[in-house]
Amino acid sequence: MYSDQEQDRIRRDIFRWLDEKHIAGQFEFTRDELISYEYEGESIPLLDRGRGIRNPRQLSSTLSVLTSADSPYADIVEVDGLIRYRYRSDNTSDNAKLRIAFERRDPLIYFQGVRPGAYIAVYPVYAIADDPAESVFSISVDESTRLFADPLGQSADQRRYASRVVQVRLHQPVFRAKVMTAYSVSCSICDLKHARLLDAAHILPDTHVEGFARVSNGLALCKIHHSAYDNNFLGITPDYRVKVDEELMQEVDGPMLLHGLQEMDGRVIRLPRRKLDRPSQESLAERFDEFRAS
Repeated sequence: MYSDQEQDRIRRDIFRWLDEKHIAGQFEFTRDELISYEYEGESIPLLDRGRGIRNPRQLSSTLSVLTSADSPYADIVEVDGLIRYRYRSDNTSDNAKLRIAFERRDPLIYFQGVRPGAYIAVYPVYAIADDPAESVFSISVDESTRLFADPLGQSADQRRYASRVVQVRLHQPVFRAKVMTAYSVSCSICDLKHARLLDAAHILPDTHVEGFARVSNGLALCKIHHSAYDNNFLGITPDYRVKVDEELMQEVDGPMLLHGLQEMDGRVIRLPRRKLDRPSQESLAERFDEFRAS
């Protein structure tokens, strides 16, 4: 086992490795990718092949925890913004390393399955409480939570803040990964296929009572069409047709306006193959009414 200082360097290098992939536009990871990581030529898989917790022999505490898309150990994100990670009560060796991570506040990676064999990575996260009676660790995705005197006894303001952090760091990456997969990593309006130039856009915002982070409330849009949609320069009808603002249609400007927006008027958007993933026509209708009113 490495020294504490070297273990810290390994964790930082793993985070760097994940960062580089995120910066390059990667929004999800396959199991094969996650078990391919090497540190100075030594293999350190980031996932365990048969369990939801990864305890490399090179580290004295847990490296990652995982909830697969079909896991029987369903994790719950509570109103306080904490993940309740359910561990196997009969696996004391795994739990021992996770308790060390809890006691030392070592940074962990939380992998959440978006479909079989594909995961999003949230890091660093921290185990901040252990409940052996319920076989549950509380895991925070907000680094500041580990500094609270009583992380489980948050004030109302702290809970609202933590909930928002979870929305940004956990729910949105899952939403993005699922939307990008549904739309085959292509803008639903112009078919652009560069992941770094694509967003998972909400039809109804997450502040709306029906603005859930689910694929049927999402559209894969390039950044210009996402911004145009959010700012009501274009709308999408309930029958999936693009409508560009009439005043914008009359403007004369450069090729971006002509080819990027005006020529999209009347185009039918690309739809996911699965009917379940297709945008809700009710949500599109409500959002289109807002576009027309603007």
